Amino acid sequence: MKNLSGWSLIVLATFLAVRDASGQIDPEKRKSIQLGYNQPLEGRSPLAAYAFYYLNEPNWPGTNVTLRLAVAPVYMDSELGFSHALGDNTDLGLGLAGGGFANSYFEFRDGKYLPGESFTGHGGDVSASVYHLFNPGDRIPLNGVFRINPHYMVYQRDDQTKAGFVIPQDHASFNIRSGLRWGGREPVMVPELAMELSGWYEGQVRTDSQNYGFNGDRHVEEMSHLFWARALLIYTFPESKQRFDVSLTAGTSIHPDHFSAYRLGGNLPLSAEFPLLLPGYYYQELSARSFAAFSGQYTLPLDAAKRWSLTAIGTVANLRFLEAIESQDHNHAGVGMGLGYRSASGVWQMQASYGYGIEALRTHGHGGQEIGILCQIDLEARHHHRGPVLDEGSPAKSRGLMRFLQNMF
Repeated sequence: MKNLSGWSLIVLATFLAVRDASGQIDPEKRKSIQLGYNQPLEGRSPLAAYAFYYLNEPNWPGTNVTLRLAVAPVYMDSELGFSHALGDNTDLGLGLAGGGFANSYFEFRDGKYLPGESFTGHGGDVSASVYHLFNPGDRIPLNGVFRINPHYMVYQRDDQTKAGFVIPQDHASFNIRSGLRWGGREPVMVPELAMELSGWYEGQVRTDSQNYGFNGDRHVEEMSHLFWARALLIYTFPESKQRFDVSLTAGTSIHPDHFSAYRLGGNLPLSAEFPLLLPGYYYQELSARSFAAFSGQYTLPLDAAKRWSLTAIGTVANLRFLEAIESQDHNHAGVGMGLGYRSASGVWQMQASYGYGIEALRTHGHGGQEIGILCQIDLEARHHHRGPVLDEGSPAKSRGLMRFLQNMF
């Protein structure tokens, strides 16, 4: 299979972003194109990028029905959300997704990308989700989520997969996710306001356990359990438009394997619902059984019109690696800067960034470097103003939340 690693990562990142973004049914109409790209300045890695069209269409195809659709190259994810289907405050979502390359796996060890131990994976699934609002009428919504998600994976060798490396057998998994989320974050590149406290559990049950790799040195667990939580605060000062973004995310696991481990690295904020960013590192370079990561950003406008901006970025993380890759330090940190521009109409915005991974292992020792670019084209921006006064009904944001944060600052 030639030249597939780039497509694989584009679709993999997109799959994670669009599937996990459905923390509840979103009542706001959205049409956007999201693009992201990371490029290391040294070393070799697969293409780290995402590209997808995102649509959220309330009241389609009928009243109290919402269509969520994300389309990426050779992959599509969709969900129909039925408001009040199971009660006044309980919604139902039915999803269908599938296509190529979403289950591809890229192996990193000691700061090196190992194409000989990497392979391509395709897949498809269906899902059923229940979203329950526990505190209707409160300033900050508290949502409960329960999802079941059968998934089937098909694996193929790449041209560079080593002859002696046995890839995993095709198999199915049955995934269960449950969680509580107080507040939330919009699925946009740079939200002006967000606040979240959330805790989650995900169980992954596979049809059978198996060994793969070199002489069976790697194992696919029959059952893996993941537990994680996030605290997040994003605020934009109304007059100066200075903005800060801080988050603390931590997780642990029981019986993790290479497919269920937490993967940290890179600077692609829409690559997942809970992106584990480390500027200067390769995308998903580090695989961990448990971790704690603190990230912070501060954005300062550079001109009177507040179209140009400069952002300082930093992340520190402590992690415990999978047993097979236990050779690196437990503490990692990355810093960076971003130069952003937003059009006067708000239709599009972009950011060019540089990141330095302080403890990233490279051929010369420690210190990894990467550059990146992010772009968002908001196809709904011409139709209405997206300012700090937010839609009262959205579970990810509310005017009550805006007033709450304005009273704090």
